[in-house]
Amino acid sequence: MKYYNLKDPRVITGFRDAVERGISPDMGLFMPECIPRPDEGFFKRLPQMTLPEIGMEVGSLYAGEDIPREVMRQICEEAFDFPVIIRQVDERKHVLELFHGPTAAFKDFGARFMAGCFRYFSSHDDRRRVVLVATSGDTGGAIASSFLGVDGVDVIILYPSGKVSRLQENQLTTLGRNITAIEVEGSFDDCQAMVKSALAGSARRTVVKLTSANSINIARLIPQSFYYYYAISHSDNGAVVSVPSGNFGNITAAAMARRSGLSIECLVAATNINRVVPEYLETGHYTPSVSVATIANAMDVGNPGNFDRFRRVFNDDYGAISTSVSGYWFDDDRIREHIGKEYHRTGYLLDPHGAVASLGLDAYLEHHPGSAGIFVATAHPAKFRDIVEPLTGQTVEIPDNLRNFLAGKKQSVMMKAGPKSLEDYLDDRYRNG
Repeated sequence: MKYYNLKDPRVITGFRDAVERGISPDMGLFMPECIPRPDEGFFKRLPQMTLPEIGMEVGSLYAGEDIPREVMRQICEEAFDFPVIIRQVDERKHVLELFHGPTAAFKDFGARFMAGCFRYFSSHDDRRRVVLVATSGDTGGAIASSFLGVDGVDVIILYPSGKVSRLQENQLTTLGRNITAIEVEGSFDDCQAMVKSALAGSARRTVVKLTSANSINIARLIPQSFYYYYAISHSDNGAVVSVPSGNFGNITAAAMARRSGLSIECLVAATNINRVVPEYLETGHYTPSVSVATIANAMDVGNPGNFDRFRRVFNDDYGAISTSVSGYWFDDDRIREHIGKEYHRTGYLLDPHGAVASLGLDAYLEHHPGSAGIFVATAHPAKFRDIVEPLTGQTVEIPDNLRNFLAGKKQSVMMKAGPKSLEDYLDDRYRNG
């Protein structure tokens, strides 16, 4: 499998190089030359397959010769050693719960898979790797947990000061060792721009190799497709899939699975008030904007980093996108109202991001009375207790894997927004690079 630069399709590389570089010097994202299509036998076996088995089959198609099949099997078995749960909410709605991993967020899937790839790659040379991450919520915690203690890898996480929950912040800032948290005086978009700029200038560093663990890295994106194969094959009414969308990696992965032959009737791009993509779906015009803070903070993205990839899955054909994807957005008042109403109606406890996806599915089903579907719950409600508990009157139990983070001591580096701030920090830290 070969990968090309979205900004300059003449630049072609392999899976390993695309993963280790993260992004090209001109800030172009890497995209597979084609979306691989498993054979018909794969789709027939799907209902009997485990998630690691699906990951091995699909992941091998994307990695090609850069990761042997048996190594891919081991990476997937180690990465996906926690459950994926599908629950019925009512007669037309199921929920795909992706928050049963170590950091109680769907980011565990991509982060742990990517860490496995890096372990394999680093066993073949001794060059130190520096993984840069911009996070608006759960990405940083998942990356920190997945890469903690990995030999030869430093992880540097940038997050917007005051714009993540306390528990999310503790997941970033309390681990120490090879994990460094940088608290940026700005927005997630500022953090993402800083990471992209640093990666674009990384060629001048010779001692360390910079890469990104955001969903701009193809190794984060690919494994997010695995659970859609699992969900569709293990659910009776999964023809419509509603995805809470911020940086648009998760729904891009769903679109890739659909393009490969997975039977998905329609994708629903559900967002908070940061609605540039729903507006694009309505008008055909894509107009990035400054992100606005909401209670669904992991989705507070005004210029989604994966949107170019999302469009490319559909060959940049607006007609194909608009007929295959529906977009809806909801403000904080609607999100709060839905969390309370759904709990009292069904007993199901939603976090703000899952609530956005649930609202999106409801909006779609209202206009398609013959359809049914799955909405994606990406974070455990315990991460948002201060929001959820007053709306439901229900105490949210904190899982043990999250409880351990509450007692940790915060350690972070304060930094002003802007690419130069991060460049100067990296130059000081890795002066010989």
